Amino acid sequence: MDSPRKSKKATLNREPKRSQNQSSTPPQKDAYARLLSQHHSSKFSSYLEQYAKDTSFQREDNGPSPQFNPQSDRLSMPLQQRDQVLCDFSDSSDFSPSSTKSKGEESSLSLYMEKLNIRNAQQDCESRQGVSDRQQRRGQRRDTTTSHDGDVESAEELGSLKPSDSKKHQKQQRKNKDSNRDVGPKETDSSVGRSQSPKKSKKKSLPKHPGDGRVRERAVKSGVDVQMSSPKSPRGRDKNSPLDCSSSANSPADKGKTKGGRGLKKQVFEAYMSSEEVSHSLKRGELIQGQLRINPKKYNEAFIPSPGGTRDIFLDGIVARNRALNGDIVVVQILPREQWKVVRSDTDCEGASESDTPIVQTATKKMASTPNPDNIAEGQCSDQEEFSGKYQNKSGEPLGDQSTPRSNGAILQKTAKVVYIVEKKHSRAATGFLKHLPDKPFALFSPVDHRLPRINVPLADCPEDFASRPSDYTSTLFICRITDWAANSNFAEGRLAKSLGQAGEIEPETEGILIEHEVDFSEFSEEVLDCLPQNLPWSIPPDEMRKRKDLREECIFTIDPATARDLDDALSCKQLPDGNFEVGVHIADVSYFVEEGNDLDAIASQRATSVYLIQKVIPMLPRLLCEELCSLNPLVDRLTFSVIWKITPEGKILNEWFGRSIIRSCVKLSYDHAQSMIEAPEKMFTAEELPPVDPVHPIDEVHQAVLNLHSIAKNLRAQRFLGGALRLDQLKLSFTLDKETMMPQGCYIYQYRDSNKLVEEFMLLANIATANHIYRKFPELALLRRHPPPKAKMIDELQELCDQLGIDIDLSSAGALHKSLNTTLGNDEYTSARKEVLTHMCSRPMQMALYFCTGVLKEEQLFKHYALNVPLYTHFTSPIRRYADIIVHRLLACSLKCGPRIRLSTEDVEKQASHCNDKKTLSKRVQELSSELFFGVFVKECGPLDSEAMVMGVLDQSFDVLVLQYGVQKRIYCKSVTGLDSFRHRKVGKKSELTLLWTAEAPEAPPVEQVISIFTLVEVQLKSDDAPLKYSAVLKRPEDSTS
Repeated sequence: MDSPRKSKKATLNREPKRSQNQSSTPPQKDAYARLLSQHHSSKFSSYLEQYAKDTSFQREDNGPSPQFNPQSDRLSMPLQQRDQVLCDFSDSSDFSPSSTKSKGEESSLSLYMEKLNIRNAQQDCESRQGVSDRQQRRGQRRDTTTSHDGDVESAEELGSLKPSDSKKHQKQQRKNKDSNRDVGPKETDSSVGRSQSPKKSKKKSLPKHPGDGRVRERAVKSGVDVQMSSPKSPRGRDKNSPLDCSSSANSPADKGKTKGGRGLKKQVFEAYMSSEEVSHSLKRGELIQGQLRINPKKYNEAFIPSPGGTRDIFLDGIVARNRALNGDIVVVQILPREQWKVVRSDTDCEGASESDTPIVQTATKKMASTPNPDNIAEGQCSDQEEFSGKYQNKSGEPLGDQSTPRSNGAILQKTAKVVYIVEKKHSRAATGFLKHLPDKPFALFSPVDHRLPRINVPLADCPEDFASRPSDYTSTLFICRITDWAANSNFAEGRLAKSLGQAGEIEPETEGILIEHEVDFSEFSEEVLDCLPQNLPWSIPPDEMRKRKDLREECIFTIDPATARDLDDALSCKQLPDGNFEVGVHIADVSYFVEEGNDLDAIASQRATSVYLIQKVIPMLPRLLCEELCSLNPLVDRLTFSVIWKITPEGKILNEWFGRSIIRSCVKLSYDHAQSMIEAPEKMFTAEELPPVDPVHPIDEVHQAVLNLHSIAKNLRAQRFLGGALRLDQLKLSFTLDKETMMPQGCYIYQYRDSNKLVEEFMLLANIATANHIYRKFPELALLRRHPPPKAKMIDELQELCDQLGIDIDLSSAGALHKSLNTTLGNDEYTSARKEVLTHMCSRPMQMALYFCTGVLKEEQLFKHYALNVPLYTHFTSPIRRYADIIVHRLLACSLKCGPRIRLSTEDVEKQASHCNDKKTLSKRVQELSSELFFGVFVKECGPLDSEAMVMGVLDQSFDVLVLQYGVQKRIYCKSVTGLDSFRHRKVGKKSELTLLWTAEAPEAPPVEQVISIFTLVEVQLKSDDAPLKYSAVLKRPEDSTS
């Protein structure tokens, strides 16, 4: 009898060979399968069941017998993947319930026996489906592309989809892989039919098979990711694998369930390497460090950036992640080449978003899909630079050639496993629901975010009557914090932090979002408040006035959103006798009040940014500062940092001046006020039409200054885009709220107008000027902002797709892309919609803009900002809400000898830059979730909502649409469309197309055919789901659309 160790080696050696055979020739239906198709008697079934039990007993005592070694690799697959492995590579992409049902019956005798064992184990696990069903209804939060504070922000987890999606049989593979995880119907394209025979298996757990456990353990120890040891379902978490059932049956202290009755601990995850081993291996280039990104829609997929900017490295499954959570900085070990993933194109390798892309085969037998880069969101006063994309890798060198072309045109993508967690960047906090486990001293916590594990929490943490009345808490949201996750458990340990309230209500949901994303919304401590001026009302000290340029007599004003309370920038424009203009940008001097190193500075650096929700703002600084002493409110003296240029009417800068100053804003204009002035240059505005204006400056003077700024801004803008700048505008959803309840009364797409562009141009000009100044003075210490160019491979793929779609677009540079996007895409009412879809496609290859310290990056070429097409850029104009700007102010003051000496080192600045990057990403995500929350309420209260929609991308069983009236993006799954008889997918090159066949309404009439491709117009209805605050886009019949 072979030892388990020998069996393991034999199994692993056979895997690559078997996989290659699979991919090269379609397997034929074997004799066992034909036998099973002819014998379904109860006697025969009983015989097979008894045979399976005997086999299980033999494996328990002695390990896998030699004759079953060839099957042991199959045991590491989910059940339905094993059932359908013979038909996964069917060429057909047509759908019909009958055809898909027959495919699932091709299985071997051993697999059939395992299915019999499953039926015996179903009752053990099905009782745990309550929490799962609730979670499945909730689904994941959809990403949106909204921004409140005016910058172009990075949208870390936006739903996008890849034009280069593969055929239906690849999707079927992913269905097989995820079948034991109970993927919700609205969350995946894993099934081609609504009535497939394998569907029942989705609601049932896998058998408690001793042999399976041994194979899994051996695979884990050898570095092979075994999907059956991944208990956490992407949608419903209570339909479990054997590891689920065993873990849930034990207390947290008894996680090490005995295996095979021998009392051995079941090692689910590998032990981490020591820090010394990791350090040495990183230096030798044997390991790679990077930030982990987990696909929100398919949680079993994760990625880290590859060194050198080549294809992302793929981590297949939970075991490969080794207890690391989304955002963690991890060290990974590349797996053997035979376990790399086979992809069909370069863009299939990119893993930054959560789109429902197809499954591809790995070099062994694992199936996985690849997400693609994220999108951008742009707001009122954009810096135009925070494009989404990949996190940057921090160390490690390329381990040889990243890809190897294969004879069929496919490419190998590296796969890896986590061996060490460098930094736990994830908060380890989760919003979710509690489930009572009878006779257990703990409860099961199921996070809403399915990328997190389920958590065992002590009953003592739960409400007093939870054990006796668990049904009372079915829809109650809780916050739980993970405290530990042992290597021999699929479940983490945690402590319940608090009860948030009823799921579906705005405030509990909002609080959960904030806590999950580590947004500090607590009140400022007494120590922090003691750092503020104590003598109120505060006035500028006389000695401070003597140090500054006095601009209080100048016509200076603010232009902001009507609801803004933190006014950190003001403008001035005075015509000179020679026909030129003196233009000033005046920024709140926050660094005067926030002294380096005190408690106020510490909390500001920790928060790093204000967070803008739909109904409120979580400020970075105490309100006394951000809404009063620093805010450039009208008719009061305020301390500022000013940049003043002498500039020609054409926008040519003749000279510039930096310095600390004092201003007195004469009026607070909204964007609407400024827009009215721009649109009516000859109009005489009355006092009733505007906010209060300082009588020293007549309304006409303010009006003329706005018109002059607008004229100069148009010239500056034209020069920027002629010089090669890029702007990717995406729709932003805004809400009108009830002043008392703060509930949404209406929503609309925010209009970006000339008044917004006016402010944007001068903010960009000030940021660019400041970047050049501080870099010149502090070449090793300057805090700048860079924007790397898009991924070349993805740009090439996008170019190929656009060529096939007949779209004339030049992706060779930022400027060429901007020019192409502004070329007319038709000349009708849908031109703007087509431009929005194309903008969405072009945003996917873009990377994020990042803060950095110039002393860390040695190559000046890396400083460049791709979108703005400038060599140096920074953030200077929003110090009330961004801590990075405060550091820039300190550098500027020091360089001008009007501020204290900088005490920061290069390492300090780089560390703070990295922290600001993290907080900015989290802040952006929170803003998106807040917008999604309010739109869900709006749909519930005012829906169903009908709208035209334009197709943004097509997969093999679903497609994404832009809902034109509301600017939201939703995915429509063909299998969920009511009235659809069948559908088929066709792909030529990069162009993907779905043909939907609608059931005929008349008995003798033929089916109604509808072709879905990019730019197709469809009619949809937004309807509220059963789950709180969730909604779906329902596709209408074509004839309904035209009636």
